[in-house]
Amino acid sequence: MSANPLPLAVSLGDPAGIGPELIARIWQDRRDLLEHQTPFFVVGGASVLDEILGTQATAIIGDPAEATAVFGDHLPVLSEETSDYRPGQPDDEGAALALHSLADATRHALLGTASAVVTAPVAKAQLARVGFEYPGQTEFLADVCGLNADDAVMMLAGPSLRAVPLTVHVALADVAALLTTELIQHKARITAAALRRDFGIANPRIAITGLNPHASEDGKFGSEEREIIAPAIEALRDEGLDVTGPHPADAVFSPRAREGYDAALCMYHDQALIPVKALDFDQGVNVTLGLPIIRTSPDHGTAFDIAGKDIADPGAMIAAIKMASECAARRADA
Repeated sequence: MSANPLPLAVSLGDPAGIGPELIARIWQDRRDLLEHQTPFFVVGGASVLDEILGTQATAIIGDPAEATAVFGDHLPVLSEETSDYRPGQPDDEGAALALHSLADATRHALLGTASAVVTAPVAKAQLARVGFEYPGQTEFLADVCGLNADDAVMMLAGPSLRAVPLTVHVALADVAALLTTELIQHKARITAAALRRDFGIANPRIAITGLNPHASEDGKFGSEEREIIAPAIEALRDEGLDVTGPHPADAVFSPRAREGYDAALCMYHDQALIPVKALDFDQGVNVTLGLPIIRTSPDHGTAFDIAGKDIADPGAMIAAIKMASECAARRADA
C-alpha cells in the first residue's frame, strides 16, 4: 500500500472520559506505537490535551493540511473550541464539545481534507442532553452522509474476529420481528463490498449465524432460520457471494470455525459483540461499513470511572488509528 498523503481526523470524545488521555498518550509515544508515525489532528479540546500533556504541547492549526508538518513536534488541534478538563465528571459543556468535535471531524472526511475519521468514545446519555437525537455515532454518520440507517453497517474487528450485528441498538425482545430476508441480503452485500475495498480481501467469506439455539435444529426451537435466514443465504449464493449458514452461534466462534470465514454476520448486538470483546477487548475496533468515508473507533466506552488515572489501555485506540490509516491507503491505491 502507498503511504497515505492526508492526515486522519480524530474526534476528542467526551472530555471527561478516557478518550483525550488515550489520544495524548498515543501522540506522545507515537514513534513506538504507530507504524510510519501516522499523522493525525484532533478537532477541538486544546486546553484539555495541554493539561494532560503539559503546557504548549498542542499547536492550533487552521487547516488540516498543516497537520503533517506540525505532528512531529506538537499535537495538531483544529478549532479553538475547548472546555474545562474534569476527568470522571461529565457535563453539558463537555458533551457539547464532543458533539462539535464529532461533527467537524466527519465534515473534514467528507470534504476530503482528512483521509478518515477516528472517533473517541462518547456518552450517549450526555450527548442527548445537548440535542443529539441518534441511538449512536453510527446512525449519526449515516445521516450526515445522506444514507439510510440500514446503509451504515457496524463491524467489530480485532485480530481474532470480525463480526457484524444485523440489528444493533434495539431490545432483544424486538429482534425477531426486525429480521427480514432483505435486511440480511442488504447488510451482507455491504459487508462483502467493504471487505474487498477497505480490507483487501478479494473473495470475502461470510458466515451467517442463526437466531435461535442450535440454529433452531430444523425448526424445533423457532422458524426464523428456515423462513428468513436460509432464503437470504441461498439468494446471496446465487449472486456469487461466498456465504455459509445458518450457523449455531455457540459454535461459529470457536478457533477452528473462525478459520473458515472472514467475517460473521450475526442476528443481534450481543451475539456479535460478546465474542469480539471476549477475544480482542484491548484491540477491538468499531468500523462503519458502507459510508463514502472511512470511520473507525475503539470498541470501548468513556470509562468515566478510570478517566484521569492514566491506567486506561490504549490498545483499541491505537488499533483504530492503524486500521483507519490502512483502509485509507487501500482506497487511495484503488
